[in-house]
Amino acid sequence: MESGIRQKENSMKVLGILGSPRVGGNSDILLDQALAGAKNAGAEAEKIVLSKKKISGCLDCGKCNETGICVIKDDMLEIHKKILEAEAIVHSVPVYFWAMTSQMKAYLDRWCAFFDADWQWHKAYRPKMKGKKIGLITLCGDPNVSTADPIVHSFRSTCEFSGLNFLGVVQASAATKGEISKNEGIKKQAYDLGRKSVTG
Repeated sequence: MESGIRQKENSMKVLGILGSPRVGGNSDILLDQALAGAKNAGAEAEKIVLSKKKISGCLDCGKCNETGICVIKDDMLEIHKKILEAEAIVHSVPVYFWAMTSQMKAYLDRWCAFFDADWQWHKAYRPKMKGKKIGLITLCGDPNVSTADPIVHSFRSTCEFSGLNFLGVVQASAATKGEISKNEGIKKQAYDLGRKSVTG
């Protein structure tokens, strides 16, 4: 029993971030697949549904440049803690008007609290953030999955400039709610991305 508890405490943590307001939809289904892959690779996985959280947009007040703590008192403060604790984060988001959803954008903008005025990791956060693994899943109703490329560009560029480890992206096309559940190939890609967040 004690060894089992110790193993769980020492297991890798993977955080899943759902940027779709449609819970149970295609983005959610693929994120669950990714988290299942992470769990089966031995990780402890947790999912956050952004649409169920209160997350305001960044005010660009600059106060976090000094303190590393956002002045906005909402649910993002707790999410910041979970980001720091996780070794890997898998994001899943659909395309809304050729860009990421407002929920995901507000979340990503609030990452600025991790940086100082020179856009370097705050000293206290650097050991936990540098090299953190980032995965991405995108969904769009367009048969051409590259419609989601602006989202990919945003996440990949964020990783490149800050030294995060971008694990790659799973891009899929689906429109009606739950449609993606029939696509075994894409579900496997999402599952493999989850495993890669642990083993890669």
